[in-house]
Amino acid sequence: MTSNTADTVPLAYPVADDLGEHPGRALPGWSAVLAVLAAAAGAGWVLWRAAVLPVAVAGEQLLPEPPDRAGLNGVWGAIALLAALVAFAVGGLCRGRPGVVWVLTRHGAYRGTVRATGLLWISPLLVRRRMDVTLRHWRSSPIEAVDSAGTPVLATVLLVWRVRDTARATFAVHDHTRYLREQVEAAVTRAVSRFPTDDFRDGGPTLRDTDSLANSLTSGLAADLRPIGVELFSAQPVRLSYADEVAAAMQRAQIAALDAQHRRAVLDDVLTAVQETVRGLTDRGMVQLDDYERKALVKDLTVAFYTARGPVTEAPHKDVSRQSA
Repeated sequence: MTSNTADTVPLAYPVADDLGEHPGRALPGWSAVLAVLAAAAGAGWVLWRAAVLPVAVAGEQLLPEPPDRAGLNGVWGAIALLAALVAFAVGGLCRGRPGVVWVLTRHGAYRGTVRATGLLWISPLLVRRRMDVTLRHWRSSPIEAVDSAGTPVLATVLLVWRVRDTARATFAVHDHTRYLREQVEAAVTRAVSRFPTDDFRDGGPTLRDTDSLANSLTSGLAADLRPIGVELFSAQPVRLSYADEVAAAMQRAQIAALDAQHRRAVLDDVLTAVQETVRGLTDRGMVQLDDYERKALVKDLTVAFYTARGPVTEAPHKDVSRQSA
């Protein structure tokens, strides 16, 4: 179970009513590439006008003579400005991938989510954070719980989920994946405590009804995860077993129940055969029996048929401690 310390429990924050995902500002990547090319061309032109670039190399004329050999005053300032423009354009280049979005923030405030793919330009003044929004599977480790009869059990759950609202997943909880795992433990404990794991006598509802248990887990977890922007598709129990300390005792109880069921089945078969035999004899007029004789005949036939079936075989052993849901 989880600890109460602040460093192990994911922190959930109050969710504002207006908090929700909205598109962030992004430009196509080619606009930044054009800006870089234009800045490079401008820097070359400034250096050429300042007669800094050589117009001939090894006697070959590469550039025309500049119209006037201006001084270097202001040249390096223009070059620095163009270099800053290039750095600003290059710093905003990023790539959008399918299933991965960019969550944008500035000074800790939410500034939108970019779901576009391909080469993009996002202002480098914004903090970018990648977030996976694909359909994901997570299989829990065995979770300790107690059923309605007070028997400790271990349950393993398989979740299918994804992040639907990136704003809530980022700001409504400190870590949405850890929060999801903590909520799974709480939901499993709740759902398992409603029914016994097995009912060896009455045959009532038990945790072996995996469809009912899965529906209970899915509906409860979906409601718990909705405020943090996580969409849950299914929570399916894939393994349900007794804890080690009670596994042997529960195995003996189930074997005894199976043996009793087997004995009852054999006795029912014998009584049915005796009833058919007595009815056949009387219907055909082969015997005329009073109540005392009928009882004696039934007793003798029951002993004979039961003996003919041989000793009641032991019910097959079943490893309850390792039985999967």
